[in-house]
Amino acid sequence: MLLHAYGMGGTIRTVVNQAHAMVEAGHDVEIVSVVRRRTKPQFAIDARVRLSALVDQRDGVVPDSLARKVWRRARGKIVPYGEFAAEYFTERVEAAVMDYVSSVDDGILVTTRPALNLISARRASRKVVRVAQEHMNLAAYHPAVREQIARHYDRFDAIAVLTETSRAEYRALLSTATPIVRIPNAVHMEHRKHSDQSNPVVIAVGRLVPQKGFDMLIPAFAQVAEAYPEWTLRIFGTGPSQQRLQERIDEHGMSGRIRLMGRSDRIHEELSKASIYALSSRIEGLPMAMIEAMGHALPIAAFDCPTGPADVLTPGKDGLLVPPRDVEKLGEALGLLMGDPELRRRLGAAAAETAHAYTPEVVMPLWEELFTALADGRSIPAGFGSTSTRS
Repeated sequence: MLLHAYGMGGTIRTVVNQAHAMVEAGHDVEIVSVVRRRTKPQFAIDARVRLSALVDQRDGVVPDSLARKVWRRARGKIVPYGEFAAEYFTERVEAAVMDYVSSVDDGILVTTRPALNLISARRASRKVVRVAQEHMNLAAYHPAVREQIARHYDRFDAIAVLTETSRAEYRALLSTATPIVRIPNAVHMEHRKHSDQSNPVVIAVGRLVPQKGFDMLIPAFAQVAEAYPEWTLRIFGTGPSQQRLQERIDEHGMSGRIRLMGRSDRIHEELSKASIYALSSRIEGLPMAMIEAMGHALPIAAFDCPTGPADVLTPGKDGLLVPPRDVEKLGEALGLLMGDPELRRRLGAAAAETAHAYTPEVVMPLWEELFTALADGRSIPAGFGSTSTRS
């Protein structure tokens, strides 16, 4: 179950990939979208995968009446304040999700964010196997969300997280023996052209929102731009911070060197033409765009933000990690890579090797193994999915 299967985003893409792998293996698969705000999904979905939506919002969002909102506040609600998508969960939407999860009486129900996980934990039938997917690190959530997770996640048959760091966080929070498994998102690597490290371009990809930290990447690049005048920074993505980021570029006198490129349908070509990938995020779940860049043999310069980068990279082997939000150190890492083509080639080659551990051929069998064990009533080993992706 997804919040909006018709939209864009890493979680949506990941679930579509999972659905394709499961249907290819012969399983009956349905993707349930809580809301529908587009006519067609943004990601191609195999015809064998059923796609349904609970609340059609293509004609706009129907607000609850004031009286019903007052009644809702009086009775409380399952989706807590502070959940990143809480505004989606009007009384009508929340009720639709509760009705759906309570109607499922066999198979495996997989929910994909705290709002949906909490509804599943509290309303889904015990006849169905319940799996909670978490795509963000625990510390990123509002305290009210973490409190609800601590109270209710012990009802799941398994909780799936992306990294070993997240597994440790959830194990420390939950007092029961609910299996917490590490299964990273899968990234398709076939037909990926490797960078030859000859083009003086630093690339970054992500939504133009504060989480991605592009407001820190701009001064980090500006710090070393004079020493490396041939280099440029290209930031791909769209979002509400675009105007503020452009103003920041102008403030640093970098309008000719740093460009906001917008959204691209040919991002893999852009990655193969770059020579360095920069990750400046304040928080991550598992940095999929970074792993995709590694698949193009790009060395990484990244903040060691919670969580993700340190779970993927081995510093000095396939990338460079600097302290979180340390703009000066990020600039130094970029400068080190800009000035040393041999270092770029060595780290880039190792990055490509690391990225192969996140291919569907490695990841998808873990999902099938987990689902089969749960359906058969077998216990899940404590270290399920814990084999390190780093050598």
